[in-house]
Amino acid sequence: MASLKVPESVRKAAKRGLEMRRKAPKSQKGGLTRKEGSQQGIGSGVQRASNLVRGAVSEQTIPRMVSFFARHGKNIQRARQNPSKFPRMRIADLLWGGASGERWANSQKRKLERKAKSKK
Repeated sequence: MASLKVPESVRKAAKRGLEMRRKAPKSQKGGLTRKEGSQQGIGSGVQRASNLVRGAVSEQTIPRMVSFFARHGKNIQRARQNPSKFPRMRIADLLWGGASGERWANSQKRKLERKAKSKK
């Protein structure tokens, strides 16, 4: 499976999310650790941010990112509009690349779908 280069804006958002999470009081830490994500059977925001910051993710990561943003869409929009009121969700959003991560993941998903169709 091919590796995809992560845009700088997505890398910066993920890095900012990790920094905010590190500084946040325990009650306001957004995103799950790898252990918490595993226990719930879902992806870890902290792990995703680490991958994004490194600058490359697998094609398999894209559907997970799209799913995260779709699943939390309304809450993410509220957090983006009023981050101080929804700090946990804002941090979680940034861990997955924020608004630029959402746009990038959706565009990559469309490209991968076109690529799969052309192979048929």
